Amino acid sequence: MWGDISIAFLLAFITAFVITPYTIRIANKVGAVDFPEKRRINDKPIPRLGGLAVIAGFLLSCTYLLIVMSLEGTINLFGEERYFYKLIGVLIGILILAIFCLFDDVKGIPAIVKLLGQTIAAVIVVSFGTKIDNINIPFLEQTLHINNSIYIYIISVGWIVGITNAINLIDGLDGLSSGITLISCFSLIIVFTMNQSPIMAVILITALAGAIVGFLPFNFNPAKTFIGDTGAQFLGFALAIISMLGTAKTYTLLVLIAPLIILALPIADTLFAIVRRIIKGKSIKAIFSPDTGHLHHKLMQKGYTQKQAVLILYGISACLGMFAIVLIESGIWKAISFALMITAISTIGYKDFFEKKSKSDKRSK
Repeated sequence: MWGDISIAFLLAFITAFVITPYTIRIANKVGAVDFPEKRRINDKPIPRLGGLAVIAGFLLSCTYLLIVMSLEGTINLFGEERYFYKLIGVLIGILILAIFCLFDDVKGIPAIVKLLGQTIAAVIVVSFGTKIDNINIPFLEQTLHINNSIYIYIISVGWIVGITNAINLIDGLDGLSSGITLISCFSLIIVFTMNQSPIMAVILITALAGAIVGFLPFNFNPAKTFIGDTGAQFLGFALAIISMLGTAKTYTLLVLIAPLIILALPIADTLFAIVRRIIKGKSIKAIFSPDTGHLHHKLMQKGYTQKQAVLILYGISACLGMFAIVLIESGIWKAISFALMITAISTIGYKDFFEKKSKSDKRSK
């Protein structure tokens, strides 16, 4: 198992690392370039097709490893779980999503069209069998069966589209969406291994982590390339699907909650953005209007540099991931005590840092 995991990570890492420079050249040729503007942080044109390298690394690593493992007999793609059928749906979904996003990165398309592409891709994935239809409720020792297929589709498609947008919307600083996704991947790897989740999910999440690590050196501040809508939406799309596959063996409530906790930062940022835009715009249409009210914008408005803001959000994501791991392994009380300790220490440290920062700002003036 660990040999397969190592191969998944390294092959995805090397592929993404090697291909990223080529995506920079392609982006410059086709005009997929992010120019400075009011909402943008970059002060110079930056190519934005880096997501292609992440997708390539992920797909190449997964394809090679699953074929080899199938030939060895360590994984059955045609068994009861129907993994081959599910993976075909995932691949079609990725291709459809990538087509919509490539148009957006090169030419630009309306937000409602992007949402349509996400929904089509998610419906295809769910139609091919990747969905959740029952949940074992801990302590009550009973199983909640979702018998209505309409509810299954709504919940599953909503989860995929929601996480896809959550990662996409938080993609506002160099290395932010890719770094937060990487932290989420490592957290899910631990949760999956603790929960004895299917090897399929472990391989997929490891390959995703490897592809991000190969891309991140080009994306961390100062970025040479952006991941673009193609990459950011793919990260959220893949995370949502893999988290569903990872709960395929035991649909316990805690295991389903774990991905929610791990992804709580981008989810919360997205929910706040929806409420904020509706209140400000006084209509549902305002949801699709971009603004500068995201968490990373707020941190930079307080005077933090881009790199400091990214590292702060990395830290929050890591703490949330650790909270989920402690919750799964040791239970609610230990997890709550851990969260309280981290909150207390962070509050003291933040206050001290902020006061020093304010004093240094006044002196500079």
